[in-house]
Amino acid sequence: MSPAPTVGMAIPQRQHYCDEVQQMLYNASLWNGHRIHFDMPYATEVEGYPGLVVAGPLMGDWLHQVVDEWLGDAGMITGIEYSNRIAAYVGETVTSGGTVTAYDEATGEVTLEVFVKNERDEVLTPGVITATLTLAS
Repeated sequence: MSPAPTVGMAIPQRQHYCDEVQQMLYNASLWNGHRIHFDMPYATEVEGYPGLVVAGPLMGDWLHQVVDEWLGDAGMITGIEYSNRIAAYVGETVTSGGTVTAYDEATGEVTLEVFVKNERDEVLTPGVITATLTLAS
């Protein structure tokens, strides 16, 4: 991670694209059998969604990934909170990113407000991630 974090600093954003294969493998690994994730007629005709819904925990993983990539070997995530507010759909490209909201230079603790947004710039998944930076001795 470079440079050192400052309040208001945006971290590099990352794009994510979930196709049907990734969706199936991810939900299988979670034992998530909810049909909105793999059964198009059920998702659209019964539940009323415009397509297959991306699994909510995957959105959280994307938040974790964007911060972990920014930290690199300079720190470790210590906490994550997020809430899925708007669905993402298989085949959409979404963007994750965040902004540093607090940094304690003495302890190395950094707090970030993070998000997953769709192509319409709607925040699908807002959250907060805390991390501890490795302090040089």
